[in-house]
Amino acid sequence: MTDIGHNRVGASFSQDMSEKSVALMKAFHDQGTYFQNGWAAACKYLSDFIVPALLAANYINRVESVRLFHTWPFDSWQAYLDLWRFNGELCIRGLMGSVKAIQQYVDREIPSGLQALFDTFGGMKTKPTGAEDIFAYLERHAEAMDLVANEYPRAIRDIEPEYGFHFERGQNFKVAETDRFILYRIVPSDPAVKLEDRRKPVIILPPYVLGANILGFLPMENRSYAHCFANQGVPTYIRIMKNIATTPAVQVMTGEDDACDTRYFCERINALHGRPVTVNGYCQGGYTAVCDLLSGELDEVVDALITCVSPMDGTRSKGLAHFLHSLPGRFNDLVYGTKTLPNGSRVADGDLMGWVYRLKSIEMETPIAAFIRDLAMFGRSGGKISKTAAGLNYWLKNERCDLPLAITRMSFAAYNSPITEDGTLPVKLFDRKLNLKRLQEKGIPWLICYGQDDDLVEKETALAPLDFIDAEVSAFPKGHVAIATSWSLPTSACALHTRFGKRNHRGPVRFQLDLDRRMDRSTGS
Repeated sequence: MTDIGHNRVGASFSQDMSEKSVALMKAFHDQGTYFQNGWAAACKYLSDFIVPALLAANYINRVESVRLFHTWPFDSWQAYLDLWRFNGELCIRGLMGSVKAIQQYVDREIPSGLQALFDTFGGMKTKPTGAEDIFAYLERHAEAMDLVANEYPRAIRDIEPEYGFHFERGQNFKVAETDRFILYRIVPSDPAVKLEDRRKPVIILPPYVLGANILGFLPMENRSYAHCFANQGVPTYIRIMKNIATTPAVQVMTGEDDACDTRYFCERINALHGRPVTVNGYCQGGYTAVCDLLSGELDEVVDALITCVSPMDGTRSKGLAHFLHSLPGRFNDLVYGTKTLPNGSRVADGDLMGWVYRLKSIEMETPIAAFIRDLAMFGRSGGKISKTAAGLNYWLKNERCDLPLAITRMSFAAYNSPITEDGTLPVKLFDRKLNLKRLQEKGIPWLICYGQDDDLVEKETALAPLDFIDAEVSAFPKGHVAIATSWSLPTSACALHTRFGKRNHRGPVRFQLDLDRRMDRSTGS
């Protein structure tokens, strides 16, 4: 009986080792695929970072090939030394960020890997409940790497039909047009909502460089900033800039053109609804909206203002302004980001502008840090790619566009010159000073929305006007586009048509609805 027992134990052990050997061979095969996918993904992340760097180097070379012969040699030498120092600091910050990302990943994954190895080959007859053996551990990481290298890029491409407005489908109809912009009315995505023409209308001004589609993020998923207004019965309009590459009028557009076109659209909207318009600017669109109002061009047609994550005084930025001020003075010049189109027009390169945003946060944006961040995300997600993640990355990869130089100079001035002590902005329109106190004199209510974790337009940058005039403030959790993506979901904790938070903040849609009700009460309608 003893021999029989020993034989059974031996057979069981042999079978167990045989199964583990087969599983181990499969794991080795999977790891081969893991490293192939890892190399392909790493090369792609590196390419995404290096290509704009080469573009920037080309611009610098083009400008310096002329400027070098019109500058004192000592001044050029000093400028180049300062640029080398600046680049060296960026490299050190990027290296430290990469090392930190690797360390955090190793600290998180190695202990669980060692535990899985011990649980598998440590001689234990049974694993602890919920424990992961080494084969499952390796398979999970191989799947995560496949997601980063293959499935994630495919998901980003496949989200395109669902992402954004797609005005070419005719679902939202064109109302008016100028040489530079088209005005569309947003139709509710909820078929149960009826258009109400007697309600107070709103016109949305999207950011220039980041495009309009982020404000129509995923309408079929009920995540769209613009549709949040329309689905509450608000007559909702959005101003869409024409393709700058094929529209000469856009290429040479000025701030005055922006103001005049906005007035024309507001006049059309006012005629349709018989009520003054609320102008709502997102990011850079908020800054131009304020400038348009302060110039006086929107008088009588606009009576309320909403700005969301808008840089009102860029010099208060801890990120982008610090980055620009750290640049040697010679290179803190828009000419180094300007490209010439085939027709000879000069515009600001949108891809390069996007790269500058990455450089300011280089600790988190190096190819290694970005690669490991995505790898860790999929390692924790159980292999699921959300439409939100795919949509955000589609936006980041495909939605940057070039900018008219005159419009870019307005933003450039805002990040290099502060609002003066009397509340005057560092730009002019129609050769008029733009003073913030004019909004209060006109009695225009202003809601300022900002993101508590926004590292692109920080709280101090968005709330700068409060030093000069009163305005209502709503603080949203998360970052720069969360208002348009996370909180545009009507069932979210900070839904735009509700009051939320300990301070009972009003979302922008709630603000608009309350203005409409107040107007109804005052007119007795």
